[in-house]
Amino acid sequence: MAHAGRVKGRSTDMTSLDDYVATSPETERPVTEATEPSRYSLRHPKSRIGFLHPKVWLPLVVMLVVLGVLWEWGARSMPYLLPKLSSVGAALADEPDYYLRNAWVTLWEALLGLILGFVAAFFLAVLVSERAWARRAIMPVAVVLNVTPLVAIAPVLVVAFGFGPEPKLIVTGLICFFPILINTSVGLRAVPAEVVQVYRTLKASRLEMLWRIRVPSSLPYLFAALRIVFPLSIVGAVVAELSAPGAAAGLGTAISLASTMNRLPVVFASIAILALMGSVLLLLVTMAERRVLHWHETTKGAAG
Repeated sequence: MAHAGRVKGRSTDMTSLDDYVATSPETERPVTEATEPSRYSLRHPKSRIGFLHPKVWLPLVVMLVVLGVLWEWGARSMPYLLPKLSSVGAALADEPDYYLRNAWVTLWEALLGLILGFVAAFFLAVLVSERAWARRAIMPVAVVLNVTPLVAIAPVLVVAFGFGPEPKLIVTGLICFFPILINTSVGLRAVPAEVVQVYRTLKASRLEMLWRIRVPSSLPYLFAALRIVFPLSIVGAVVAELSAPGAAAGLGTAISLASTMNRLPVVFASIAILALMGSVLLLLVTMAERRVLHWHETTKGAAG
């Protein structure tokens, strides 16, 4: 009763949620201190180690050397399966404009499909988190579709929509859609019950609760999904290009054409560019996560 009186007396003196700052009646401290760790307490000592430190770059260099030796051994033993690394490098050097042009097409398809899938998944995740009937109706179907191999429907989409960008955007969007939907819906509902109760005591609207506590709570889950779907967006675009043999451009199309002509250096040069594109996208989303979620413990391990 004493706590209730304290909360009631405090709430009558404020005019908005901003005046209250979400104070917890049990601890007399802002709830954000309990729900969001201090941005300074979670700085990992290893995050100070520069890239030039041998502990950072030496394991990677050793692994690359081992892989290079194994590759050259495989190229000499099975030249009909693996080209020499020098041949792949020569293929990249001979036609850089060809690879850049096709890489740009694939990147555009991947990013646009990712954006479409993200927007649709986020808004549907909000609906699922706010309405129990939507959660019971949508989430079981989403889980089943998430484990369905979308590669199998790519040829059907090509038949339905032709060789333009539409089937590629649909495949890429679907690949990105389900991980974002599932993770974000879980994150939106991961707010501690006591925090929700405090905001309800303050007569906060659904929109205020969504913006102030549910969306921040979902960010770690959302970034976990983005770390998966950013590289997968490249995979989705390439799968759609490989399923559309009449497509005019794209690294998937370049791989398909080079395979029919047995130009293995071109095939592996295109694959190397795709791997580089996926790695760069993953690096960018990881950097964004560390920047946005500097207060969250999931970035502690990433900093090491």
